[in-house]
Amino acid sequence: MANQKIAAAALALGLAHGVAIAQTKWDLPAAYPPGNFHSENLVQFAADVDKATGGKLKIVVHSNASLFKAPEIKRAVQGSQAQAGEILLANFENENPLFGVDGVPFLATSYADSMKLYKASRPALEKLLAAQGIKLLYAVPWPPQGIFSKKPINGVADMKGLKWRAYSPATARIAELVGAQPVTVQVAELSQAMATGVIDSLMTSRSTGFHTKTFVHI
Repeated sequence: MANQKIAAAALALGLAHGVAIAQTKWDLPAAYPPGNFHSENLVQFAADVDKATGGKLKIVVHSNASLFKAPEIKRAVQGSQAQAGEILLANFENENPLFGVDGVPFLATSYADSMKLYKASRPALEKLLAAQGIKLLYAVPWPPQGIFSKKPINGVADMKGLKWRAYSPATARIAELVGAQPVTVQVAELSQAMATGVIDSLMTSRSTGFHTKTFVHI
């Protein structure tokens, strides 16, 4: 894994205001594949809710962007198209800089630091989301980020001209700074994008690298 690290990106689970408590089935769209630890967390969360409510509230997890793509989930929750959803906060940095605070390189380079950052930013984040009709339930940190590429990278010069998958404004900016070409590709489409040459590099976590069967070069 590359030495460069990005603060673990928190994922927010939100509930649209005004959803009736008598509702027995909620849809929860998520962007990551079933075996990803975020998806497994959501399945466990749904099971815990089912147990706590005596089976009165069923949450159906729709993983791998099968219901909504990652950029669409937040708006789907806001518009009550889905009662809950999982989002990558850093995806929405262009909407408000607060969403991108945990995507600032080197700001939090360990799980302990990520927790400190989360606790410090949560009150402001909750206030921002509440104004948008969303309630923050919990957040999960990512493992450290690394650079995955089809060719060895020994220095910044080797990144020039790479077709770099960017998943947030911060990673798109990094691509621009190193001379790479940022390309938007959803996580559910990463394996195909790498195989077909749509991209030849990306910055992501070990978890995503594993599930998309990409390889890392130091």
